[in-house]
Amino acid sequence: MATAQVAENIITLKGSTEIVTEFFSCSINTILYQRGIYPAESFKQIQKYGLNMLVTDDDKLSDFFTKFLHQLSNWLLKGEVQKLVLVITGIETQEVLERWVFEVHADNGTGESDSTPASKPKKEIMAEIQAIIRQITASVSFLPILEERCAFDLLVYTDKNSEVPALWEESDPRYIKDSAEVRLRSFSTKVHKVDAMVAYKNPEADI
Repeated sequence: MATAQVAENIITLKGSTEIVTEFFSCSINTILYQRGIYPAESFKQIQKYGLNMLVTDDDKLSDFFTKFLHQLSNWLLKGEVQKLVLVITGIETQEVLERWVFEVHADNGTGESDSTPASKPKKEIMAEIQAIIRQITASVSFLPILEERCAFDLLVYTDKNSEVPALWEESDPRYIKDSAEVRLRSFSTKVHKVDAMVAYKNPEADI
């Protein structure tokens, strides 16, 4: 029994990559729903991390996420991802209104093999992720109301030598002028650590 418990707690690079990729998928969907980027009726409810979550039910958007997350997963396996940023921009003004940042820190031992697995109870990892998702859901309590229709972009910061697919393009950082920031919780698999924060246009900056 003790041996089975230890085996369950072992986190390989591949296993950690799957956990982080799934977290990004759920976080992106939660943000898009909570911030009203797409109509509420275009989402469906699922159970994840012990929570009722809403994910897109739109086929085109689902297909886009599948391809995006596949590429992100490949970069994570190679230890090439520095951060993922979800940018929310006003369609009419083209002004960046929110910037959700997820910084990825890989342990020095991670590389292209699973030769040095780490150990951490998966229940503990899931609890840490659940706490971040709850914070994202609760963010509507402090984030300014988005007054105009908005669109989103996903930016991935990778190592300079990373191979970039042909359909991807370089982008500027899309920073927000006079922003306010709120740091969210972190989670760690012992292979990857993810720090989360949101920056938003400070409504008092124009006063």
